[in-house]
Amino acid sequence: MSGSTNVYLIGPMGSGKSAVGKQLARLLRLKFYDSDTEIERRTGVDIPYIFEKEGEAGFRERERDVIHALTELDGVIIATGGGAVLSEENRLRLSQRGRVVYLKTGVAQQLERTRHGRQRPLLYTDDPEAKLLELMTLRAPLYESIAAVTVDTDGRQVRAVADEILQLLRDPVVS
Repeated sequence: MSGSTNVYLIGPMGSGKSAVGKQLARLLRLKFYDSDTEIERRTGVDIPYIFEKEGEAGFRERERDVIHALTELDGVIIATGGGAVLSEENRLRLSQRGRVVYLKTGVAQQLERTRHGRQRPLLYTDDPEAKLLELMTLRAPLYESIAAVTVDTDGRQVRAVADEILQLLRDPVVS
């Protein structure tokens, strides 16, 4: 890979950003950060608690601050939260400070991967599928607008996705 070694993974919840990010970090011998985990570490509480006490707007402010801090580091792989791209400030930081990889996945796969999790406040609804469709409609164009590379993760193993990302990032046309 040439230029900045930072890689930022974006995409919807359940697309595999954290798992793929950890694998990429191992393969590239870089430090891995998950922006949601970092928010929890800094606040001492979990994401659902932040949503409950501060609402989504409060969470997004914390997310913006964490993304600002993490993108100032060198030699990192960062998995962002699914809604990080809602902020124009985040989109600019991500696209200017490293290479952005969009992990694309369908709603059916998202439902499968998120059905047992309790850490996804936006899915605390009677119809998670409708919510995921709504989020995808809003966010997919934003993901696409800053992605240097797009990789489909539906039905794929973490290692295969990470290997494809490495190949695409090494391609001089992409870098």
